[in-house]
Order: sequence, then C-alpha cells, then structure tokens
Amino acid sequence: MPSAAERTRTLVQSTCSAVLIIPGLDGALPHQLMPDLRSVGPDGEVFLVFAADSPAVRAATHAQDDELNAVLEITDVAPVSVPHRIRGRAWLSGWLTREPEQAAMEPGRTLLRLEVGEACVDDLWGADQVEPEDFASAAADPLVEHEAELLQHLHTAHSAEVQSLRGLLGERGESTTAGTAAVPVAIDRFGLRVRFTGVQCFDARFDFPEPVRDVNELRYAMHTLFDAAAG
Repeated sequence: MPSAAERTRTLVQSTCSAVLIIPGLDGALPHQLMPDLRSVGPDGEVFLVFAADSPAVRAATHAQDDELNAVLEITDVAPVSVPHRIRGRAWLSGWLTREPEQAAMEPGRTLLRLEVGEACVDDLWGADQVEPEDFASAAADPLVEHEAELLQHLHTAHSAEVQSLRGLLGERGESTTAGTAAVPVAIDRFGLRVRFTGVQCFDARFDFPEPVRDVNELRYAMHTLFDAAAG
C-alpha cells in the first residue's frame, strides 16, 4: 500500500480542491483563499499561486520577516457519483512567506511558499501523521494526473466488468444482494478500490499482481483483474 507520505504528496499534486487557512485572517471568503495552482519544491516546500490582491498575499506581505502560520487543507472528492464521495483530506501546516517577484510569474499573480512543519492525512487507507522529511522525499502516485478520467471511463464503459469483480470476493461477494451497484471509487499504482452500494455499502480493494508505472501497464493489470473475475 502507499505510505502516508505518498498519499499526502499525491493529494497535494492532484486537482483536489484546497484552501489556505491563516489564523487571525478575518473577513476573507473561502474562494479567495483557494490557490490557483500548487506544486511541491525539491525540499518539500509547497508553492501556491494566488491573485496578487488576495487576502493570503496581503497577509504574507504584511508579515514580512515575522512567522506567519498557515494550514493548507486539501479535500479529495471522488470523481464519480457514489455515496460518501469525500475520499479523504490532508492538512499541511507551516510557515507562509511571499516569494520574491519572478519574471516568469503571470502578471496579477503572486507566488507564496509554505514551509511544511507537520502534515497529516485521513483517507480511505486510514489516518496518519506525516513527517516533513518523509513528505519531501515521497513521490506522488504515477496515475494521479489520469485518475479522474480513468475512473469515469471504467464507470461508464466497463461497468459490467467492474461488477464482475464481485466474484473475486468469495463468500462476501456471494452474500451481496441483487441490485448491488459496483462503482470504481479510487485507483492507484497498487490496485483498484470498488464501492459496492445498495442495501449494503462497503469497499473492496483489488490489488494488481505488481505495481504499475503508467497507464499502459494499468491497462494490462485491469485486463488481468477482469480475466480473473471471468474465469
């Protein structure tokens, strides 16, 4: 399974919604504290792009050499229609500063830097603390950029095959009631998670024979799963 640091890094580098929480900053609307872009630097710092007139930029500019505490909260929502769509959240807390003006920065945008002091994640795998050095050295899942479209494709074009995976659950699969829907709710390099919904609602994890490195390897892994279910 992915480590807590990898899961956190994946959420940060995904397209999940994020909001920057700055204690003491009153009057700002939630959308004003949502970065336009975010990325992770080589030392694990998180770079956030905001409109130059955003409350976050004003706060970081006003703080100057003082430490400005901030928390980046990321909310992960399943890209398919399924009960309990929030798949997880991650929090990265640390110190916010304004980066020096850069010629490459788009006019009207300002780059802020969050030096991570601590982090935690609470997702489908469980709740875990993450050390800053582990976050810095972790890599995001290689499928993160394609996960949403992959899940939507599986749900719309391969719903029968996904439903057939119930046959790999043994007695648990046999005990599910008729009409139980099977929705692919998460996918990563290690496997596929399916949410079975109906009278019962539960998640089942289907691991790949070995971790995949890209979408091409994923196709082979998915065919292997479907063939096992059909056989």
